[in-house]
Amino acid sequence: MVSDDENDLAATPAAFRVLQSIAGERLRSGRLAVVDATSVQPDARKPLIALAREHDCLAVALAFDLPEKLCVERNRGRANRNLPSGVIHRQRDQMKRSMRGLQREGFRYVYVLDSAEAVESATIVRQPLWVNRRGDHGPFDIVGDVHGCHSELVQLLTDLGYSISSDGTRVTHSQGRRVVFVGDLVDRGPDSPAVLRLVMAMVRDGVAMCIAGNHDQKLSRALRGRDVKVSHGLERSLEQLESDRGLKAEAAQFLDGLIGRRQACSRACRPQGRDAVPRLRSRAGLRPVRRDDVRDV
Repeated sequence: MVSDDENDLAATPAAFRVLQSIAGERLRSGRLAVVDATSVQPDARKPLIALAREHDCLAVALAFDLPEKLCVERNRGRANRNLPSGVIHRQRDQMKRSMRGLQREGFRYVYVLDSAEAVESATIVRQPLWVNRRGDHGPFDIVGDVHGCHSELVQLLTDLGYSISSDGTRVTHSQGRRVVFVGDLVDRGPDSPAVLRLVMAMVRDGVAMCIAGNHDQKLSRALRGRDVKVSHGLERSLEQLESDRGLKAEAAQFLDGLIGRRQACSRACRPQGRDAVPRLRSRAGLRPVRRDDVRDV
């Protein structure tokens, strides 16, 4: 497109500028963007990660880790673009050294195809982004700052028409309403474990959605052994969870998942500039909504 010759290496910088421009336009309009390039050096991947983040998308790496012998054989069969075998060896070596760090660089998912058979049998399935909730429909009940108050939460849900089983693990609503928990499930209150059990069951059964607040995030870090300041009610949550190792592990996994979603959402909350359309700010990492985008729920 930029030099009429795909073998013109001098055109590489211009070609990648065009690539990023086209990919950016596709992402801006909500379309899938696939970049087919070797990208075996971190510096080559960094702009792709930045592009995905700029448009609030998750970057996915699909790595072809095929045997070098197969690559050399296929290269010999290329009529118009035959590379020296040393180039293939060097690129494959760079790719192998990159594999372990792809997720740290910012690729949310990494898939590796390590044989010709794996490539031939692979199937690509698109999944909605965490922030894409177009398939969800209300009516919703928005609940925040539960802070370990289990009995109050049960009473609130009952008042809103939800039915809760005797063991507290099943919640339903005759009209199909769902709860959106907007953060801070734990700390300060008398029974954070019961709140976590109830909310995890509701999310599992599709009766609720949930986003982590700052208290939930701090508890997650503490459960994973990170160095955190135990204050503002965190000490109560840790004490209450101490006797139930199974719940601690389950809660840590649940909260980690919420934090991943919060990070995906929070990238959409970046400043919009002095002339930006006014926004309705929200809490706990929920994506802000433009006032002209507000619709009946």
